[in-house]
Amino acid sequence: MQATAVSTDPRYARCIEVSKRVRFDIDRDVIRGRDFDFNKKFLPDGLSKVAALPFLLPAEQRFLSQVQGRSYANIFGLVERFIAAQILDVSAEHRFGDQVALEALVRFTDEEIKHQEMFRRLERMAAAGMPEGYVFVPEPNDVARAVMAASKWAVLGLTCHIEMFVLAHYHSSIDPDEHLSELWKDVFLHHAREESQHAILDEIEWRAEDARLSDAERDAAVDDLIALVGAVDGILQAQAKADADYFIASLNRSLAADEKAAIHATVLRAYRWQYIVSGVQDPRFTGVLGELVSDAQMARIGAALAPIVEDVGHVLH
Repeated sequence: MQATAVSTDPRYARCIEVSKRVRFDIDRDVIRGRDFDFNKKFLPDGLSKVAALPFLLPAEQRFLSQVQGRSYANIFGLVERFIAAQILDVSAEHRFGDQVALEALVRFTDEEIKHQEMFRRLERMAAAGMPEGYVFVPEPNDVARAVMAASKWAVLGLTCHIEMFVLAHYHSSIDPDEHLSELWKDVFLHHAREESQHAILDEIEWRAEDARLSDAERDAAVDDLIALVGAVDGILQAQAKADADYFIASLNRSLAADEKAAIHATVLRAYRWQYIVSGVQDPRFTGVLGELVSDAQMARIGAALAPIVEDVGHVLH
């Protein structure tokens, strides 16, 4: 096949154009010599769900939003480890063909690697201003290797789900909140601007991979996707416990047993909302998924997610 400078899908070229326009430098455009303002929240209430804990003082709710925000950034750094690896593999399919697609995907990979560095920087900055004792439980390379062992269809589906909820979180919760740390808010502004192109490319490549599969291969891939979401939930359970323990240990007062239990339950529900439910309920993601799977497969996915969705419902209503 002869390499061409024209892509069969104009969306690749549009992603390149926007990538060039919104590209940011971590120091020059985001951090700009600033530190976090620990007198302000990191995560908005719509993501942290701290309003479900009315017994906490306002300063304590703010601190819990910062603990959650610290893990929010770290989990993004984790998922971008396997996303970069996956897109690097996908780009190889275009290396002797569509050079516009290749450039778009190489830019995608480069941006994800940059995002990982940005989130490592944020972790160091958060550590400098928060009490000792915070632990980030999962090991990114181990998680990436486990995810990459699944079918390409399932990994692309999980990636598409992540990229789309990133945008939903920013536009519906982070951007409208005027009470967040300005630096933390700017991080996710620039992050969302680049992720907008990634979501488009994810969808293109997921559909392309879907077209290569037989019905039996797709059915097995649906099981892989369900298993990956279950593995994500396992990570969230471990990190939610660690963060709730850290938050409680850092308070300057003692809490009753039922209050501690409520904190643990709320943090887990918040993380499940952030990283699973907000994505699987996003109309853009469900629209793509619904076009790729059968009604029976969609029902299987729904049944697997039902306990998580039901648990999150306790903090949403």
